[in-house]
Amino acid sequence: MIDIQNLTKTYGRFTAVKNLSFQVGAGQVVGFLGPNGAGKTTTLRMLTGYLPPTSGTASIAGHDIFKDSVKARQQIGYMPENVPLYDDMRVREYLKFRANIKGMSGRDARNNITETIETCGLTHMRKRMIKTLSKGYRQRVGLADALLNNPQLLVLDEPTNGLDPNQIRSIRRLIKKLGENHTILVSSHILSEVEMIADHIVIIDGGQIQASDTPQNLIDGMRAAGRVSLEVQGDSATITGALERLENVKKVILDEQHGEGDLVWNYITVMCDSGTDTRSSISQLASQFGWPVRTLYRHKGTLEDVFVELTRKD
Repeated sequence: MIDIQNLTKTYGRFTAVKNLSFQVGAGQVVGFLGPNGAGKTTTLRMLTGYLPPTSGTASIAGHDIFKDSVKARQQIGYMPENVPLYDDMRVREYLKFRANIKGMSGRDARNNITETIETCGLTHMRKRMIKTLSKGYRQRVGLADALLNNPQLLVLDEPTNGLDPNQIRSIRRLIKKLGENHTILVSSHILSEVEMIADHIVIIDGGQIQASDTPQNLIDGMRAAGRVSLEVQGDSATITGALERLENVKKVILDEQHGEGDLVWNYITVMCDSGTDTRSSISQLASQFGWPVRTLYRHKGTLEDVFVELTRKD
């Protein structure tokens, strides 16, 4: 569905996107992630025809977005981060206006408008003035606009931006439902949401791809996958030194301490090799030295852990 090859965008001496290449198959829901300034929005704007690239190529459903721009854009429904709406229009009136701009009219336009209103949960809001809508319903109107021409590809830039937790869950369910009939490329800072809806993840930083795989494969392969938290009583230097000598332990971090004298509780993070579980070794070590242990927990990796590991600067 999407084929991007060596896509580059420069502004003078600044390179926002550098030799970006990736593919998105038909029917996939792909999370497009990166920190602020990574080049996500620039890439999406080039992909949707809003910005010309400096070099490289991209195609949508086989149509080159530069040489065959009109046909390529006909395959796309784009919802930008800040949805531009006309506040002095009613919801259905606005969607009719947008349908006309997209070349739809008559019965086809009426049917598409009714269908997208129902799909996006706007039936009871269809006669409301847009200026009276909550942020969540404004996002739904923007999504309905993107769906009007029944595009093969939906490009969603921060679709849950500014929403409360209940609204986020509602939009998440809607995106999952839309993924049954559309290819979706979604950019978001709420990584837990992306992890729940995406079957493939692309992470960029500095305008370049840092990782591209399924969420589970990224989690399984990250360096911090064996992180263990330990709450143990005793001399911190002795404990950390002993832990560092255990097999598969890469790093021991003393996070904080509470208490005084021999009653000090040490909160320790043990960084282990990916795919290993050192809890048994730690438990045996504590038993051997008589250290009281209050907590011993192996963290399950998340997409957020992967994101931090790949994009942090320290």
